[in-house]
Amino acid sequence: MTVWDRPEPANRPVPLDRERIVAAAIALADEGGLEAVSLRKVAARLNAGPMRLYGYISTKEELFDLMVDEVYAEILPEEQPGDWREALRVLAHRTRQAALRHEWLADLLGRRPALGPNGLAVTEATLAALDGLTDIDTVMRAVEIVSAYFTGAIRREITNLRAERATGLSKRDWQRAHGPHVTRMLATGRFPALAKAVYDGTDVDAEESFETGLDWVLDAVAAKLAQP
Repeated sequence: MTVWDRPEPANRPVPLDRERIVAAAIALADEGGLEAVSLRKVAARLNAGPMRLYGYISTKEELFDLMVDEVYAEILPEEQPGDWREALRVLAHRTRQAALRHEWLADLLGRRPALGPNGLAVTEATLAALDGLTDIDTVMRAVEIVSAYFTGAIRREITNLRAERATGLSKRDWQRAHGPHVTRMLATGRFPALAKAVYDGTDVDAEESFETGLDWVLDAVAAKLAQP
């Protein structure tokens, strides 16, 4: 029986429900990441004994599942996009925006499918936008490819944000600090392709990089869908 199928216990002296438990867990994760979340810490925030929570949640993994599903409510589009490409674009951007609000989400993306009501609703809305365009296996591969792209891009962006906080160096500061070493290595002539990228390439921010990569992936999907 999943956590969504299991009934909640009756209220006791300190009123609890899964909604309050999940809200407290998300608040802790927003403040300190997933490592800041434990049933003991969630119970303390709710002024309840830790054992009380086991009536609602059996494991920390169940708690993570509930937290992810709560954030999927933020990802769910407010209205059905007009076509498949817009649907996948909206999914990618809303997932990125949710991860920037809740950085811990990046650590949980790409796991087994989300089976909570909000996660299922997001999947339904996404598949519905591609329904009838081609066979279901091609549809599933298209969704998987786009999801793999934005999951990787989001994780990279969140990793960079964490590195900035941990080191106190912005991307530009980090580049300046390592510039002399990189310049010396490129001057050896051993890395001509890398030198061209460093000296001739255009530096773009995370949002522009995300958008460009997403466009290229969607173009590839469109080409595949256009094949007979």
